[in-house]
Amino acid sequence: MIEVGATLPEATFSQIKDGEMINPHTNNLFANKKVVLFAVPGAFTPTCSQAHLPGYVALADKLSDKGVDSIVCLSVNDAFVMDAWGKALNAEHVIMLADGNAQFTQAIGLDMDTDSFGGIRSQRYSMLVEDGIVKALNLEDPGRFEVSDAETMLKSL
Repeated sequence: MIEVGATLPEATFSQIKDGEMINPHTNNLFANKKVVLFAVPGAFTPTCSQAHLPGYVALADKLSDKGVDSIVCLSVNDAFVMDAWGKALNAEHVIMLADGNAQFTQAIGLDMDTDSFGGIRSQRYSMLVEDGIVKALNLEDPGRFEVSDAETMLKSL
């Protein structure tokens, strides 16, 4: 599992931007930037839609005021689902990133097998990444939502 002080591995993601599919790489998203990355087990799922993503949407300006260059929401879903979810929750200041094949999630060791729920998914976490280096990692215990929320991240900055 990735730890504080580690460099994020190189990975390619999928994203819908201005109606077009793009494939940003880890270095495009994190190099020379201060980024809050949070991951959810699945788009449109209850805790993710009612609390996790909405918290980051609500506090985007305050995170920016603390020097955060971008907020990234990651899920092992496809880019079209992530785009629709972001639009449904007015997440225009959050980069809705798809790790469709779980390449990144498995590379950082934060994957979990949810079996019939959806197969390989991401554990719920948040991290602060500066220039590709993990500066903070808030990993949730299974079934919990206590430390990866936007308010906790904001307080830590």
